[in-house]
Amino acid sequence: MHEEYMREALMLAHEAAAAGEVPVGCVIVREGRIVGRGRNRREERRRTSSHAEMEAIAQANQVLGSWRLDDCTLYVTLEPCPMCAGAILNARIPRVYYGARDDVMGACGGVLNLFMEDFPNRPALVGGILEGDCRRVLEDFFRGLRGKKGDTGAAAPEI
Repeated sequence: MHEEYMREALMLAHEAAAAGEVPVGCVIVREGRIVGRGRNRREERRRTSSHAEMEAIAQANQVLGSWRLDDCTLYVTLEPCPMCAGAILNARIPRVYYGARDDVMGACGGVLNLFMEDFPNRPALVGGILEGDCRRVLEDFFRGLRGKKGDTGAAAPEI
């Protein structure tokens, strides 16, 4: 079941990559139905907050007619950053599943874990869902960027 939803998020990550965005995808599920979908759109919208999680949360809010998502589960291909982790906390999302860990911007264990702090309504967190596939789409994207820039061996940006 979790892998099925993560595959949906991965499809969105591939859409993001095809559009030249860092390939991250997210879905929000309520009672077995996807109520929010998002992918990175920062370049397209020229907006810092256009991360996959933020887009999916906004869509779920609209579909459900509420800012509270306390009966939903979020699936995202990359560990949430501090901004997205904060939005997850504020939306009261009780369960978060992610694919690849982010040792540069991750706020759910990669750098720090906001979900371990003394906030009310802290979500349960599970990482590593289809981790290899989630990491591969990111690595392929950044490898492609290096190739376009004519880079001959510099390290890829950390993900």
